[in-house]
Amino acid sequence: MEKKPKVIKTRIQARPEQLKLLRGVVRDAVHMSGCSDKTVDRVVLAVNEAGMNIIQHAYKNNPEGEIILEIIDNDTELLFRVTDFAEPVDTKNIKPRSLDDVRPGGLGTHFINEIMDEVVYSVPKCGVGNQLVMKKTIKSD
Repeated sequence: MEKKPKVIKTRIQARPEQLKLLRGVVRDAVHMSGCSDKTVDRVVLAVNEAGMNIIQHAYKNNPEGEIILEIIDNDTELLFRVTDFAEPVDTKNIKPRSLDDVRPGGLGTHFINEIMDEVVYSVPKCGVGNQLVMKKTIKSD
């Protein structure tokens, strides 16, 4: 019999203080998957950066927005689906700034792309908003 993937789904308001809840859910899910502490910390950072980017750039700091996080653990990889309901963003404009440009902020997409094995931006099935799907191979390093 085929084993069903484990799924966690949570919804938060688009407020920076709500990211603590998101980080806790991600930390627990990645830890329970058997990943090393280093991988847990890195994945938490990537998902937190995705959430902060949604708050700052998609919702433009409007606290009325919502963010949905789905985590799917199929025993070989973790899939993180982060969805918002903001105006669609032009994915061609989503890119990290140069690492030579030393100043605060602007490295979220760099961290996400470095940490995750696969990163895909898309439109959610409902046709409204934005969706970021990130995959991470499960290994205990």
